[in-house]
Amino acid sequence: MSGKLVIGGVEFTSRLWVGTGKYKDFEETRLAVEASGTDVVTVAVRRVNITDRKSENLMDFIDPKKYKILPNTAGCYSVEDALRYARLGREAGISDLIKLEVIGDERTLFPDVCGLLKATEILAKEGFIVLPYTNDDPVMAQRLVDAGAACVMPLGAPIGSGLGIRNPYNIMIIRELMDVPVVVDAGVGTASDATVAMELGVDAVLINTGIAGAKDPVKMAAAMRHAVEAGRLAFEAGRIPKKLYATASSPIEGML
Repeated sequence: MSGKLVIGGVEFTSRLWVGTGKYKDFEETRLAVEASGTDVVTVAVRRVNITDRKSENLMDFIDPKKYKILPNTAGCYSVEDALRYARLGREAGISDLIKLEVIGDERTLFPDVCGLLKATEILAKEGFIVLPYTNDDPVMAQRLVDAGAACVMPLGAPIGSGLGIRNPYNIMIIRELMDVPVVVDAGVGTASDATVAMELGVDAVLINTGIAGAKDPVKMAAAMRHAVEAGRLAFEAGRIPKKLYATASSPIEGML
C-alpha cells in the first residue's frame, strides 16, 4: 500500500489497526493480529493486565518490538478516570500515544464529547499524542484538533454494532476539513465496511469486534487486511463519476 501514515511524529506502516478485546483467548488474539498485517495493536489499560509479569499476560503474545502498542481508555466514564488510565499506561512504559475515550452513555457507548474535549486538552499539554474517539461531528472534530489532538477518530457506527459507515457524508467532511489524520473507529462489521471507509479517504480504520466477534476471527482479520488495502488503492486511483444513464464501454464513433 502506497505512502506512510504519520501521527504525532510516529510512523505507521499499516492502515488497519486492531483491538485486542473479546477474543476467546490470547492465542486467538495473536493469530488474528498476525493475519491482519497490522503494526498497531490497541490495548485497554483499564481492562487488560499489561504490567504484572507474574501471570499470563497479553504482552506474552503481542511482541512490542514488532507492534506499536496503543493504550486506550476504554470503559472510562469520566475525565478523571480517562486521565488516570492514560497516565498509568505511560508510567508503565507503554507509550506516549493514547487512544482517548470518555464514554457518556452506558447503553449507546457514545462519547461524552465535552469530557473528551477537556481530557484531550489536558493530556496534550502533558505531552501525550492524543487520538480521541469521537462522534462523526465535523465541528467537534475541529475543536479536538484545536485542543491538541494529533488525529481524530470518528465513529462509523456505535461501538460493536457492526452497522458499517452510517453517515459517510460527515466522514467525508471531517476528512476534507481536518489538517490531521482521520481514523474511523467503531462500527465496521465486515470487509466491505472497511473498504467503504477507506474509499472515503480516511487514513486508517481501527477494528476490534468486527474481527474478534466473527465466526473465524483469523480469516476475518485477513479479509479486513485486504479490504483496507483495496479501499486505499481505490481512493488513490479515483473512482469514475456516477451517472444517471449508461455510457458505452466501447465507443462506436469512427467504427463505420
